[in-house]
Amino acid sequence: MSSPSAVPAGSPAVLLPYPAEQVGAAGLAAAVWDGRGAAPPEPVLRSVEFFVVPYTRTAAALPLLERMPRLRAVQSLSAGVDDLLPFVPPGVTLCNARGVHDASTAELAVTLVLAALRGVPGFVRAQDREVWEGRPSAALADRTVLLVGHGSIGAAVEERLVPFGCEILRVARGARDAARGPVRPAADLLGLVPRADVVVLTLPLTARTRGLVDARFLAAMKDDALLVNVARGPVVDTAALLAELARGRLAAALDVTDPEPLPAGHPLWHAPRTLISPHVGGNSSAFLPRALRLVRSQLERYRTGLPLENVVIGPGH
Repeated sequence: MSSPSAVPAGSPAVLLPYPAEQVGAAGLAAAVWDGRGAAPPEPVLRSVEFFVVPYTRTAAALPLLERMPRLRAVQSLSAGVDDLLPFVPPGVTLCNARGVHDASTAELAVTLVLAALRGVPGFVRAQDREVWEGRPSAALADRTVLLVGHGSIGAAVEERLVPFGCEILRVARGARDAARGPVRPAADLLGLVPRADVVVLTLPLTARTRGLVDARFLAAMKDDALLVNVARGPVVDTAALLAELARGRLAAALDVTDPEPLPAGHPLWHAPRTLISPHVGGNSSAFLPRALRLVRSQLERYRTGLPLENVVIGPGH
């Protein structure tokens, strides 16, 4: 951790997870805290107007919010802010990291689809046993993929799926036209689910989407369909999913789970036809350069009085 120091009185003060020179914090009084170790001292916290929450360290950052009386803006480095949203003080603007994780999460989503369809986990286990074990597998070509959620990450997943020659269906909260075809409204979702060989979840966790993939949703999926979750674990009803997996009717590839982290002994670890990655969708070499660009841009906007981008809740909430 870089040791934060007190900032000059009257200066627009920012608390960053990266050195000030790395994010171009010219004209701002910057302190650095990466979310590890002791929190910054009280004089620093009392001065902070703009707080960039360290990536994957939201739990450590939450107690600091109420100790920042001058706080005006919080910048998350995650696409989803469901864990941060309830704790943002009234009058404070919250921004997410839309665009930062698109490439990395989309890459992982397609990786999970291909690995699950082509049986890669089985090949790895056979290699560990030194067994040459070939068998037919499903291809992505000619399959129908349903994208549930078509924001920037969903659109990025689609762009990477197009070369594989699959049909793509799109669902978001409201109907609209996207670059490659129509996006259907959420009201149409259950009617589209039976058409999909692969269902990819890329939607945010909200009160509306929590438990969206429930027993009814899963029952509507065709036999042998694959569910891929790179969104948030609680979007899926874990008990309902386990019931379908135990029957062997569906397959799953999960970068996120509920609960998370998945504890030792949880039945998901050993559920049939299930591939699990430990919430690494955005955690790749693609993250840092994109995160730095976002923070630089947001700090410049804040310094010059321009509206911030990626606003989830504004100062009027």
